Amino acid sequence: QVQLVESGGGLVQAEGSLRLSCAASGRTFSRFPMNWFRQAPGKEREFVAGITWMDGSTYYADSVKGRFTISRDNAKKTVYLQMNSLKPEDTAVYYCAADPSIIIATMKDPRKYNYWGQGTQVTVSS
Repeated sequence: QVQLVESGGGLVQAEGSLRLSCAASGRTFSRFPMNWFRQAPGKEREFVAGITWMDGSTYYADSVKGRFTISRDNAKKTVYLQMNSLKPEDTAVYYCAADPSIIIATMKDPRKYNYWGQGTQVTVSS
């Protein structure tokens, strides 16, 4: 069993910053990526960023490259998403996700994940 708990969402003005956290407990996925997805009202859930535990390789959606940074603290089993230069179109519920079956090729497909956090709302006002 795995538990993922997100925190750090909120309301921010455009061009502002937020940092999301995702704390993992239970079974450890030391060889697998931890990832962030988001879902805006009326839209499908989409990949935002991912990071591997072992070597820290990072992956980003084109829409957030250069603005968002994913990082992790292995000792704390926590993944962070630093979001800078936020735009109104970044408004969504942000979810942390993990699954032992995930490989790089499937990282961006939300259907491949069995473990999700409860989500945290990010609202960016213009």
